Amino acid sequence: MSWLLVVAGAAVGAPLRYLTDRVVQSRHDSVFPWGTFAVNVSGSLLLGLLVAVATPDVRLLLGTGLCGALTTYSTFSYETLRLAESGARFYAVANVAGTLMAGLGAAYVGSALGHAFWG
Repeated sequence: MSWLLVVAGAAVGAPLRYLTDRVVQSRHDSVFPWGTFAVNVSGSLLLGLLVAVATPDVRLLLGTGLCGALTTYSTFSYETLRLAESGARFYAVANVAGTLMAGLGAAYVGSALGHAFWG
């Protein structure tokens, strides 16, 4: 049963990641990967919230499934490497530092909100 929850969440998270990435990136005229940044930070916020307040089954569905498919370390890594190789080293460093700081901050805020309102 657990794996079905993960599959169901991932079935929503993967297309949501793709669509969010395309919509966000289309609104920016920059080589910076804003779409990937947005899905990784929003997924970190949601996961922080879920870990603080959700039941184990909800964490499987939305945490492992949805957030696991929504966020993307592989695309983040590839896009960062592409930026560095193309000479946009400032953007590559900004992507790493920004994603790390914003992702950790978002997870902390999600957890704090969860504890403040439901925990």
